[in-house]
Amino acid sequence: MNWKWLRPAPWLDTRARFVAVTPRKGRLLDIGSSDGETLGHIAELRPDLRLFATDLEGRPERYPTGCEFHRGDLQTTPLPWPDASLDAITCMHQIEHLHDITLLLREAARLLKPGAEIYFETPHPKSLKIPSPTGKSAGSFTLNFFDDATHVRVVTTGQLAKEAEAAGLEVLRSGVSRNWLFTAAYPCLALMPDSRKKFTSFIHWIGWSAYLIARRPK
Repeated sequence: MNWKWLRPAPWLDTRARFVAVTPRKGRLLDIGSSDGETLGHIAELRPDLRLFATDLEGRPERYPTGCEFHRGDLQTTPLPWPDASLDAITCMHQIEHLHDITLLLREAARLLKPGAEIYFETPHPKSLKIPSPTGKSAGSFTLNFFDDATHVRVVTTGQLAKEAEAAGLEVLRSGVSRNWLFTAAYPCLALMPDSRKKFTSFIHWIGWSAYLIARRPK
C-alpha cells in the first residue's frame, strides 16, 4: 500500500508510526535497503526526509530520488557517515540474514544523534512453525522462516536487546509489528484463492514480525 494514505493515521502501521515521528527534514538511514521497497514507503510517508541507505546487494536505481547509497558488508565494513549525524535508523528484516550483528549495532550507536532512535524488525520465532505455501503457491512467499534460503538464524527481541545494550544503545520497547488495515482484511481474504495480498494479510494477522526500538542515550 502507498504510505501517503497513512499520513493522517500512522499508528495503523507499526513501522510508519516510528518513521512519522522523525524530526522534520531529518536524516534517516535504512540499513539493509535491498530493492528499495521500504525506502519507497518512507518517502511516501515523509517526503521531507533526507534518505540514506546501505546494503551489500542493494538496487539503488530503484531508490527514491536523492537517496545516498553505500554498498558494503554490514558484518565487516564500517559505514561512511559521520558520528551523530542521523535522526533515525530503520533496519527491517536484515539481522536474520547476518551471522554477526556486532558491527551493525556499534555503527548504529555511533551514527545516531543523542536521543535519536533505531527501529529493528525481524521474523518472530513463531515463523519457525508456520507451514510453507503449497500447491501452485509453493515458493511464492516466505511464511516459514526457512522459506527464505538466505535466512541464517532467528534473533529474538530478548537476544537483540542484550546485544543492543552491549553496543551502548538504550532499549525502549519491543513487540509485534502489524499493519492494522491488512490485519482487518484477513478474515475476508482467507476465503479467497492464494495471492500475495492474502499472504501479506495473514502474516499481519498472526503477528509474523517482531520489532524493537532502541536509542542512543541523551
